[in-house]
Amino acid sequence: MTRTLQEQVELLIRARYPILYLVSWEETLVRDMVAEIAKKRNKKLYEWSATIGITPAGTPIQSQKGRNQATRDPLVALDQIIDQVEPALFLLHDFHPFLQKNNFAVIRRLKEIAIHLKNSHKTLLVVGPVLEVPPELEKEITVLDCPLPTTAELSTVLDRMVDEQKDNRRVQIDLDAGGREQLLRAALGLTITEAENVFAKILVSGGRLSGADVPEVFAEKQQVLRKSGLLEYYESREEFGQVGGLEHLKEWLRKREAALSDRARAFGLPAPRGAQLLGVQGCGKSLCAKAVSGLWKLPLLRLDVGRMFGSLVGSSEENMRRAIRIAESVAPAILWIDEMDKALAGSGGSASTDGGTTARVFGTLLTWLSEKTSPVFVIATANDIAHLPPELLRKGRFDEIFFVDLPSEEERREIFGIHLTRRGRAAKGFDLARLAGAAQGFSGAEIEEAIVSALFDVFSAGKELETADVLTAIGATVPLSRTMEEGLSRLRAWAEGRARPASARRAGADGRPGAENGRRLEF
Repeated sequence: MTRTLQEQVELLIRARYPILYLVSWEETLVRDMVAEIAKKRNKKLYEWSATIGITPAGTPIQSQKGRNQATRDPLVALDQIIDQVEPALFLLHDFHPFLQKNNFAVIRRLKEIAIHLKNSHKTLLVVGPVLEVPPELEKEITVLDCPLPTTAELSTVLDRMVDEQKDNRRVQIDLDAGGREQLLRAALGLTITEAENVFAKILVSGGRLSGADVPEVFAEKQQVLRKSGLLEYYESREEFGQVGGLEHLKEWLRKREAALSDRARAFGLPAPRGAQLLGVQGCGKSLCAKAVSGLWKLPLLRLDVGRMFGSLVGSSEENMRRAIRIAESVAPAILWIDEMDKALAGSGGSASTDGGTTARVFGTLLTWLSEKTSPVFVIATANDIAHLPPELLRKGRFDEIFFVDLPSEEERREIFGIHLTRRGRAAKGFDLARLAGAAQGFSGAEIEEAIVSALFDVFSAGKELETADVLTAIGATVPLSRTMEEGLSRLRAWAEGRARPASARRAGADGRPGAENGRRLEF
């Protein structure tokens, strides 16, 4: 049977564990939990901070009663803990700076106290957002991670705020079952305080609370990411309608959207793990990663692996672990690792180039991809599979590996229509079939660039864009499929049977060997 955090803490207190370290941002919730345990076990509860010293729990911050200014010094405070005779719990707030390796006296005193507490009815509890355990105390301290609020706990917060405003005529509550689930799912990963803040901000700013307020919750999560500096919050404006072709991939992603709901959990479905998109440059891999954020209404986090590497020994691995923790803390979310092949190139020979740092960072990422249980959907894109370590390609890291090839003629017509419409032109005013035929072997990015180039030309000439202008720009472009024909052939050969085609078109569609370039017979 899985115990709650309160049950675990109470059990360890009863078992006379001397020092418990509770890693949490929720200081108030931890205090309330420990106070309940103290009351149940008939023990006194004292709190300590560097600004107030040791005081009985619940003492107002402005009150001087029971305050001993001398105990603001951690060594004096620890001495008073030893002198305490009655059964008691001592809750130390933000004690971690005094556990760093240069605080020899405090660390030694804590070790002596740990021996003393084992034979007493007293327990020391450290609470703080940062874990700092010196080697001398590793065997004396028991670490407990306080989980972020569950959907049920956030639902309680939301219910309380809605109940408080039910008689307020200036506030409109418009939460049906679907909108409520969207709002609570978006708030997962926030602390109770952060959730209360963002719900209050929505009510005050718009006088309304509904499922349409999900972007406001994402903005609160953006604050969490900005403070870390390791992950970038990407505000995606792309929609699936702006992605041409790739029907297999788009359908696969649509099916996974429903798998993120509570109904899917009750059905027995696990949260989807992620997808790896391999293939030709400029064919929509990154665009799909951005568009799925809008489809699923989840925040998109971009992981820049280059930011992980620090100058200090061990800091790169710790940066990767921190980035993973932050991604999990704002889950459910989409983690986008762009151009993974460039980021992890050379990890196999890392020992001789960077002392094995890249290999260790890569190993941390691999372990997390295999073992993660949090609802973080990972989309990794890569262009050159030759630079990807084989461990990354095995099933279990991702749900599926997709190969994104050059668009077929029908897909090119769709892509031309999308980009012309985005630039204020009616697609039906252009000969899309002729443009698609002329752009054989072009990627989606090259089609977009041809339209932009034609727009520059007609703007300079002072006329409106026509089919002929786009055809001229296409004729002046040498697509990547020609300049890197050998590399693309090798990429396609590797993908055959190893990756699922992202497009609904068969692998021999035009622009690829064996289609339009084949022999044409006359009858």
